[in-house]
Amino acid sequence: MTHSIRTVLWFNGRGREAAAFYCSLIPNSHVGAVFVSDNGGPEGNMHFEVIDLTLNGVAYQLLDAGPMFPLSECVSIMVETPDQAETDRLWEALAADGGSHGPCGWLKDRYGLSWQVVPEEASRLLASPDREKAERVLQAVMGMGKIDLAVVQAAAA
Repeated sequence: MTHSIRTVLWFNGRGREAAAFYCSLIPNSHVGAVFVSDNGGPEGNMHFEVIDLTLNGVAYQLLDAGPMFPLSECVSIMVETPDQAETDRLWEALAADGGSHGPCGWLKDRYGLSWQVVPEEASRLLASPDREKAERVLQAVMGMGKIDLAVVQAAAA
């Protein structure tokens, strides 16, 4: 027996727009089924939309159903990038048009969803069995906004 598992993210408007935006930025991504109803909520008269999307093979669902449960930093999507150029591209694109940059590779997009954009090599170095190296890398990352892979590599050396 198999189970289909996906993360559901609650949106307050612009869910379809957000899904299309995310899929435009992440390779191998697409918007799937969209379900719309005016019969949701406790009273049966609430408008909502359910948008399925896949980001590079990972299934998500956006439930666009109003302000009851706002997005927060408690949930984020982590993207491990292959190199500095892709880190730079996603860092800027995700925070554009009303988003904001944060510390340690974190940012918030224009819809309020939090992301972590981290080069794969930085993640690998943070998990190094050489704990002194990993600690130096951690200290370097903690002082950054966007992760600078050259600085991370220098800290590891």
